[in-house]
Amino acid sequence: MHENGHPGKYSHGAVHQVDYNKNPFIVIWEVTRACQLKCVHCRADAQLNPDPRELTHEEGINLIDQIYDMNNPMLVFTGGDCMMREDLFQLADYAVKKGMRVSMVPSATDNVTKEKMERAKEVGLSRWGFSLDGPTPEIHDAFRGTPGSFDLTVRKIRQLNELKMPLQINTVISRYNYDQLEEMARLVGELKAIMWYIFLLVPTGRGQLDACISPAEHEKVFRWLYELSKTAPYDIKTTAAQHYRRVVFQQKAKEHIVDRSRIRYEDTLTKDMASSIDGLKRAPKGVNDGVGFIFVSHIGEVLPSGLLPIVVGNVREKPLAEIYRESPVLKELRNPDNYKGKCSVCEFRYVCGGSRSRAYAVTGDYLQSEPFCVYIPEAMR
Repeated sequence: MHENGHPGKYSHGAVHQVDYNKNPFIVIWEVTRACQLKCVHCRADAQLNPDPRELTHEEGINLIDQIYDMNNPMLVFTGGDCMMREDLFQLADYAVKKGMRVSMVPSATDNVTKEKMERAKEVGLSRWGFSLDGPTPEIHDAFRGTPGSFDLTVRKIRQLNELKMPLQINTVISRYNYDQLEEMARLVGELKAIMWYIFLLVPTGRGQLDACISPAEHEKVFRWLYELSKTAPYDIKTTAAQHYRRVVFQQKAKEHIVDRSRIRYEDTLTKDMASSIDGLKRAPKGVNDGVGFIFVSHIGEVLPSGLLPIVVGNVREKPLAEIYRESPVLKELRNPDNYKGKCSVCEFRYVCGGSRSRAYAVTGDYLQSEPFCVYIPEAMR
C-alpha cells in the first residue's frame, strides 16, 4: 500500500521506524542554485550561473557520509537545476554505493541528454523526477516562464520511458492549473509515471499568495485526490498539504475502513495507525517541515525545508546531526503541542500538523494554524 491506500508496486526502501527527534526520513540537498528556467513559483529564486560559494565536491562527500550516518534516510538532489552541478553523477554514484536511496529532480532543459539519463540508470538512481505543471503547453510554459518547456519536458519523459527509468512527475497546484487537474491526472498516466508528486503552492520565493487556491479548493482537491488514488495507475504523494492526511482519514472513516475513534491526541502513533490514515508505510508518521524532513542549501545552510526559509545552522560549521537534533527551531516544530490557533487543539495535529511553511509564509509565525484548512477541530465546536 502507499500514501493513499492504493496498492503500489513500487518500493521506496525498507520500512523502519524513524524517531524524527533524532533522524530525518528524507533529506533534500540543493546541490546548486543555477537554472536556465524562470519559473513563476520558484522557491529558490534561481540564477543562471552557479554560486561560487557552493559546497565543494569534498564537502559534498562529507555531507553524504553525515546523512548516511543518520539512519540512512532517502536523499534527493535538487536545485536550481541539479544537472548544472558538474560532479552530480560522481556524488550520486558515491551515495548509491553506500547503499543509499537517491533520487534527483532536474529541470527539463537541454542539459538533460539521453546520455545523462543512461548515466543515471547506470549509477542506480531510485527515481528521476520531472516537473509538469499543466496538461498543455500554454499552461505549463506560462508557469515555467520558458516557451517550449512543455514539449521539451514530454520529449525527455518519453526518452526516460524508453530507458525504463522510474519516473516521478511533480506538479504544483495553483490558480494556473486548478481547472485542468482531471486532464493533468490523465496525462500523468499516459506518460507512465510511477508517482504523481503534488505540491500545494506555498507563497515563498517567487510564489505569490494570489496564485494559491483557496482553503475550500484545497479541501476539494484533497477529496478528489483520495478518489483518484483508488484507481490511478500511479502512486500519489502530497507536499505542503499535510491536511490531506486528515481528509484521507475522514474519508476512510466514512467508508468504515478505519475507526474514527482511533484518532489519537498524543504522539504514540503505531505503524498500523499511520497506515490506516494514509497507507504510508514508508514513513510511519507524518513528515513536515523540520519533522522527519530537512533541507541543505547549495552553500550548506540547513533549513526545516526549502519552503520554510529559516536558517537553523550550516554544515560547514556544525555536523548535520547536531543541527537537526539540537536546533531550538526544529525542536519547536517537532512538538505539535507548541502549535497555535486551531491547530493547537486539533485532534489531527499529530498526524497532520498543517503546513508549517505555509503558516510562516502567510502569518510570519511557523507555529500558527495552517491558513488554508477549513476543518474546525472537535474541541472548538
